[in-house]
Amino acid sequence: MAFLDQHPGIGYPAAAGLGLLIGSFLNVVILRLPRRMEWQWKRDAREILGEPDIYEPPPPGVVVEPSHCPHCKHKLSWYENIPLFSWLLQRGRCRHCQAPISIQYPLVELLTAVLVLASVWQFGFGWQGFGAIVLTCFLIALSGIDLRTQLLPDQLTLPLMWLGLIGSMDNLYMPTKPALIGAAVGYLSLWTVWWLFKQITGKEGMGHGDFKLLAALGAWCGLKGILPIILLSSLVGAIVGSVWLYARGRDRATPIPFGPYLAIAGWLVFMWGDPMIAAYRQWAGLA
Repeated sequence: MAFLDQHPGIGYPAAAGLGLLIGSFLNVVILRLPRRMEWQWKRDAREILGEPDIYEPPPPGVVVEPSHCPHCKHKLSWYENIPLFSWLLQRGRCRHCQAPISIQYPLVELLTAVLVLASVWQFGFGWQGFGAIVLTCFLIALSGIDLRTQLLPDQLTLPLMWLGLIGSMDNLYMPTKPALIGAAVGYLSLWTVWWLFKQITGKEGMGHGDFKLLAALGAWCGLKGILPIILLSSLVGAIVGSVWLYARGRDRATPIPFGPYLAIAGWLVFMWGDPMIAAYRQWAGLA
């Protein structure tokens, strides 16, 4: 790690390459994990209801099954599966059936590479940089899944929270007490908003996954990060959500996933929370 810190000309390209590889795997998580969850939910529901078990082939797993074209099921060879470059060389189409390949693949890979670079640039190539990469990858996967399915799986939010708390035991970013309080306040703050909204309107204004995601961000950013995350995510959500509804011709009753806005705000506060708060206090005349 010290070698990479001393030789950024090697470290940063290595980090970018690692980011592309991780981004390729995150695409698999985004696309396959919700399908596996739905398949398992159906099995569990039939068992609980006492219905006969119906054989339903499981969707591809996240790790074991190789990548393939979603249209013709052609298994991709290694040169068809090079992150970002294969999509560009094939002009966004399958070499076997010429069906278009979603632009999600290169975008997620490129985004992951850029954010991994930002993580090591901010925290270096040690354990802090590694932890920042882990947080970044979880947030990208959660955002992609929420955008596609409006789900924030416990399989990702809860391990992310525990990893933040475990890191605090070694004072990786903060002591344990602020991390624990941040996780608790993060969960309870959104849960309270959800409960009050339901009591007043009889409707659920957000999913329970949002509570758990903010709890996870609280474990990584501490108590002082909760309010900036809520304010920033609400601002970004209001602006981007309004533009999206207008562009799609939808009304305000259309549900919008809130997880990506929490993830964006949480990542920004985690990376540059103290300078952001200091700049705001100076701008507001509170410094």
